[in-house]
Amino acid sequence: MKSILVTGGAGFIGSNFIPYYLEKNSDCKIINLDVLSYAGDLENLKEVENHKNYTFIKGDICDRDLLNKLFDTYNFTEVIHFAAESHVDNSIKNPDAFVRTNVFGTFNLLDVAKNYWMTSPNKYREEFKHARFHHISTDEVYGTLGKEGLFTEETSYAPNSPYSASKASSDFMVRSYFHTYGLNVVTTNCSNNYGPKQHNEKLIPTIIRKAISGENIPIYGDGKNIRDWLYVLDHCKGIDLVLENGRAGETYNIGGKNERDNLYIAHKICDILDEIKPKDESYKEQISFVKDRPGHDFRYAIDATKLENELGWQADESFETGILKTIEWYLKKYN
Repeated sequence: MKSILVTGGAGFIGSNFIPYYLEKNSDCKIINLDVLSYAGDLENLKEVENHKNYTFIKGDICDRDLLNKLFDTYNFTEVIHFAAESHVDNSIKNPDAFVRTNVFGTFNLLDVAKNYWMTSPNKYREEFKHARFHHISTDEVYGTLGKEGLFTEETSYAPNSPYSASKASSDFMVRSYFHTYGLNVVTTNCSNNYGPKQHNEKLIPTIIRKAISGENIPIYGDGKNIRDWLYVLDHCKGIDLVLENGRAGETYNIGGKNERDNLYIAHKICDILDEIKPKDESYKEQISFVKDRPGHDFRYAIDATKLENELGWQADESFETGILKTIEWYLKKYN
């Protein structure tokens, strides 16, 4: 039975990945290590809390002693590293937390895994010869795009926020452990995720929550900033493919081919709410524009050709199908 350490599994993407993976794989045991910061919520994992192959441990990836103890206890053969501080606005206000978790925490995990799995550079212990470290990252490390072009795995890094800079640093740390020590690593850089279980402060949950509560729906600047939206379960399927079949040392971009600007997102959600939860006037009347975020990147868009061609990944959800599922989930949560 495979023993997998999932870090940050109570967060948005991790809490979607764990139930998906446990349902698909009966031959694995998942240990979920999460510090339960503001973005982590065990309510996200109610469907697996009593699963015989699932264990939750509250703890910090910056705690080296704890990591050593967990590796000794569970003999992990895989690490799937979701844990990260990830809110751009919070990184502007409090960047030190992002450096601590995203950079130092990632280093801690890499180093403990390397020491446990390997006897020397490029030499694995026999029982861990197939062990793998999968690092989950973001397209924000690439900076910003103009009106044309796509991020590929060859795009130079140009992070513009403390958050994206900390994730870029963690990506480079992962890369260094492959090239220096031969650690079996893979990295995935994803576009903006959406779907069930996302934290209330993120754009799409905020629009839905504010709309149904009758509050102003805040949109930064002129609302023309563009993101490539990826349904979270499609992301989980991509992570699974790369974990199992990706080439060691490689990076794979995962994107939904769903470029939408923020104002479109707000209008689309309002249109759907007007249909399924109508009121006297359109929800669009609640949209308001607020001062733009400092250093707000204009556009992100992912080229996922490498993942599609090498591993056969395809997104199952269009934005239209995914956003409807998302709205329906949040209506149940908020009502």
